[in-house]
Amino acid sequence: MTSAVRGEMFMFDRAAETMPREALEALQLHRLKETIGRAYAKVAPFRRKLDAAGVKPDSLKTLADIVRFPFTVKSELRDNFPFGLFAVPREHMLRLHASSGTTGKPTVVGYTRGDLELWADLMARCIACMGGKPGDVFHNAYGYGLFTGGLGFHYGAERLGLTTIPVSGGGTERQVMLMQDLGAHILGATPSYALNIAEVASAMGRRELEDKFAIKAMDVYGLSEIIGPGVASECHQAQHGLHIWEDHFLCEVIDPETAEPVPSGEAGELVLTTLTKEALPMLRYRTRDITRLIEEPCACGRTHRRMLRVTGRSDDMLIIRGVNVYPSQVEAVLVGFPGLAPHYQLVLTRQGPMDALAIEVELAPARPRDEPFAAKMAADLRHHVKAMVGVTCDVVLKAPGEIPRSQGKAVRVKDLRQTTKP
Repeated sequence: MTSAVRGEMFMFDRAAETMPREALEALQLHRLKETIGRAYAKVAPFRRKLDAAGVKPDSLKTLADIVRFPFTVKSELRDNFPFGLFAVPREHMLRLHASSGTTGKPTVVGYTRGDLELWADLMARCIACMGGKPGDVFHNAYGYGLFTGGLGFHYGAERLGLTTIPVSGGGTERQVMLMQDLGAHILGATPSYALNIAEVASAMGRRELEDKFAIKAMDVYGLSEIIGPGVASECHQAQHGLHIWEDHFLCEVIDPETAEPVPSGEAGELVLTTLTKEALPMLRYRTRDITRLIEEPCACGRTHRRMLRVTGRSDDMLIIRGVNVYPSQVEAVLVGFPGLAPHYQLVLTRQGPMDALAIEVELAPARPRDEPFAAKMAADLRHHVKAMVGVTCDVVLKAPGEIPRSQGKAVRVKDLRQTTKP
């Protein structure tokens, strides 16, 4: 794909996305050796870990040898705060991003000029994979700032040649007017905030914009520790799994309990190794995201393996009365249940020695809210959750607008166990 942008030419190369598996794996091996060698030479904590595990960079002869190398976990970024895991001097980094640090020290990630160019290329690849094309109007409602979403999508969209509107989050009524007035073709936003925008558009009587929300929702995967958004993307042709850009990331799936590889196609925790990052190489990073890989070729022609949409996290599993529950399992039940709006929270409390779960969920605006109807719907939903997820819960039906809205990632779990007396 070639696009002309303000007199400049950006060449978008599809060859990397369709190279034969043998060539792709040869490229991965070459880049993996370089990454491990550089991390060993430049990052003292990695060097100590590899030495303790009895492996050196030259221990890697094939891609399969990666299982001999130790994992990296998020706590190591906090333990080496702020710059202890970087492979380049701080003055060589053009940008820093960081997590909120709500559970301790924030995790700091950095980018060299080469990293920023790579990130923009990967995000351009993702947007093109999803059907975006030069000249489209891209309304970017991801948050800007230390969160990687806003700037990641921004530079990828510009790299591809989209007319990019850097709105960020908030000011939802103004967002609705801008989307209509400027003729947005593509909306970039978290699912929860996109729903919020659609809800506000409906309340404002913006029929045309409301109709446009009958669009195809496409998923992009990423995490700050690896690069930000841009690690994997759905394609608009098949939309069955997200293509992991394997020329830049090596992926594995392991059993989260044993840390051993799972058989091909089985669900487990995704592990990622960066192959081309300069500032912050990551070796076997445990993402905690639960997914499975699709090995067979995609109808779109891309040869990079696909991951199914993340179904949960190994570190957010809830144990309710002896039953393992992922919030995403409950969400799957709620989304398909008639008469409900897509706004909910899971509330955890303590009842005696046991944890208890309540689902607070809004009724759809058009549904009746009289007591007999609400009681029957709550009972039906309790039964459905029990049948599909295996856990007994309370159901609290809310009126439209009563569940808190979010401009970014929605807060789906409200943990009141520490404040609930046994």
